[in-house]
Amino acid sequence: MKFSKVTIAIIAAAAIFTVGCATANKTVSEESLGLRKTDLYTESNTTGDKTKYSDKPAGTSTKIERAFENAPPMIPHSVEGMLPITINNNQCTACHEPAIAQSMGATPIPKSHFTDFRPETSLAKNGKIVKEGKIVENTSDLKTVSKELHTLSGSRFNCSQCHAPQSEGNLVPKNEFQAEFRSKGLNEKSNLIDTINEGVK
Repeated sequence: MKFSKVTIAIIAAAAIFTVGCATANKTVSEESLGLRKTDLYTESNTTGDKTKYSDKPAGTSTKIERAFENAPPMIPHSVEGMLPITINNNQCTACHEPAIAQSMGATPIPKSHFTDFRPETSLAKNGKIVKEGKIVENTSDLKTVSKELHTLSGSRFNCSQCHAPQSEGNLVPKNEFQAEFRSKGLNEKSNLIDTINEGVK
């Protein structure tokens, strides 16, 4: 017996509808929705896991693999005495400066942090916006700007803005996320500058 495509589509739709209706009647308890296994309506029997960061000094810890391509890497060592980071006092650069990072066994600061993506902007006497020396009617008219710098970009000096120490806890739900990287080695280094420049030039 031959079935037309329309008949097959109708049978498939009916099967999906039947399964959908059967599962629609199932209820889920509110208690099962949270990550914790204690009562959601009271804190009386709930104890949070203590936040514990690595106390290993810089240079003695094991690097943490990036969570996904170009993810800011986690800090595997203690940051005791290194914070707060200011534009004039950044102890991270003592080891992570590209010229010395390899000899220190540290992850080098990537090229993207030595690039200025901000267009030079000013206001003309007539009140018009000037970007990169050109008057623009609409600020979105200006295409991507990318200028290489010899020093760390002023917008990238605050390392702890994106990088953080990894807390070690026992009550944390297991992370089953599996990252996929487009190229070998991107779980340990950044190619963000290449990704930003894709299709720009």
